[in-house]
Amino acid sequence: MTQPSDPIRAATLAVGENGQARPIATLYRPAERAETGPMLVWLGGYRSDMTGTKALEMDRLAGERGLAALRFDYSGHGQSGGAFRDGTISRWLEETLAVINAHPANEIILVGSSMGGWIALRAVQELGRRPGAPTVRGMVLIAPAPDFTSELIEPALSDAERRSLEERGFFEEPSQYSPEPNIFTRALIEDGRRNRVLQGLIETRCPVHILQGMRDEDVPYQHALKLMEFLPADDVVLTLVRDGDHRLSRPQDIERMQAAITALL
Repeated sequence: MTQPSDPIRAATLAVGENGQARPIATLYRPAERAETGPMLVWLGGYRSDMTGTKALEMDRLAGERGLAALRFDYSGHGQSGGAFRDGTISRWLEETLAVINAHPANEIILVGSSMGGWIALRAVQELGRRPGAPTVRGMVLIAPAPDFTSELIEPALSDAERRSLEERGFFEEPSQYSPEPNIFTRALIEDGRRNRVLQGLIETRCPVHILQGMRDEDVPYQHALKLMEFLPADDVVLTLVRDGDHRLSRPQDIERMQAAITALL
């Protein structure tokens, strides 16, 4: 996975108990010095992994700045164990909090892409309730998809998809990013309702920078505008990229992400 001289440490963390235990693969870059600054934490999207372009570029920025950087794969994703169909927002949030807890830091910056933006918003809520948890210094949300199950998926379900959810417990749809179809389970959708954040004031207590493409066919830019309405108490910057798609992985998009992270330092 990494060269012997590479400072990145690959490890596996067991999360969950009894029949729910699953191995979570992590990649951790230690800070050059303890006082360097916040740890950067990558939170990927639905069916993505910690070796994608944006995750790698976040890690590269951390290396240049001497910062700690933490990446991991949710269960059912990438190099982690567990079945993808068992995945829910609560399950992936539990893994996120466990991985952060296993890599102590005084301050962190959460960088969440797509579904990772939702996980980031839930994580900042949960960390705020935990004594001794790291302070979230800032958040960079890239094409964030909070509440996507109830806001984007459920309203667009066809009759056939609703029947499939009821009879089979899931439905499939073609993916433009993979030859394998996307699978959305009834458990994911039901759990998504319990993790909604677009229902009242979201208090992150930190600066938030949102990057959103206006040609995003997966998460329309209007969704980012809606998210802004629920963040009235924070210092929030929204950058709309007129020709940007959902991935926002072009060189100019990476520059925007790195500039947003750097501004939080």
